Amino acid sequence: MSNRKKISFGKAVFALFCWFYAAISIYPVIWLLFYSFKNNSEIFVTNPFGIPTTLHVENYAKAWSQYNVPMYFLNSLIVSVATVVLTIAFALLFSYATSRMRFKGRFIMTIYLSLGMFIPVQAILIPVAKTVNSLGLDTTRWGLILVYTAINLSFATLVYYGSLKGLPVELEEAACIDGANIVTCFLKIIVPLVKPATATLVIYIFLNAWNEFILANVLVVKDELKTLPLGILFLQGAFTTDWGAMGATMVIASLPTILLYVIFSKKVEDAMTIGGAVKG
Repeated sequence: MSNRKKISFGKAVFALFCWFYAAISIYPVIWLLFYSFKNNSEIFVTNPFGIPTTLHVENYAKAWSQYNVPMYFLNSLIVSVATVVLTIAFALLFSYATSRMRFKGRFIMTIYLSLGMFIPVQAILIPVAKTVNSLGLDTTRWGLILVYTAINLSFATLVYYGSLKGLPVELEEAACIDGANIVTCFLKIIVPLVKPATATLVIYIFLNAWNEFILANVLVVKDELKTLPLGILFLQGAFTTDWGAMGATMVIASLPTILLYVIFSKKVEDAMTIGGAVKG
């Protein structure tokens, strides 16, 4: 009985800790939502942390109509989606080649590409800016898309390489015996089996591209190409700032990332267990 009491007490303490941690984690999101429905007086004087006494829905209308949020939102969406598509395509093809095909230098190529994970953005900021400028990409969205793709490629390649090394080669060998070529094996066998890893990378890469600020602040030179992080920065006025409308803008900026996680969360959970399932 004493052991059962200890186990139940331990579970209760662990559950209490999880609920406490969840409350701390979710409070900033709730606070931001409340913030977006308040005016400046409530935010700074009368009610900075509580539920809004009056719902100022006009904050969202003002953010959408007066602060160019649709343009910033569209730029961020195009850049993020394009970055995800290019990174997934390049990383999966490269990882498949280095993990399945046998050719000289494939291990060195994998190590070389993985080293990009250890290079901070600040260290390559000036060379990247000069390269983008010399290629004339600083006036198009491709300047950000290609740079973001290159930055995320190392991590994506490492994830796919580990996933592919855990898959049995016998699956492809059986398909080849049945007459399938390498393209068919890749599309019909490999791509479906790495879907959990792909879902995880989609979330990771999309969040990186959507929230990135340092490179965008340096590489974007035209106002009509600014992404949401840059747009939020320039919402602050020289003398007065409508903080409620800024909060509404930040809520709008956060929605795609939250929806993306909700859609792909099940796949992310599967990614944590796929390795054990395949080996078993």
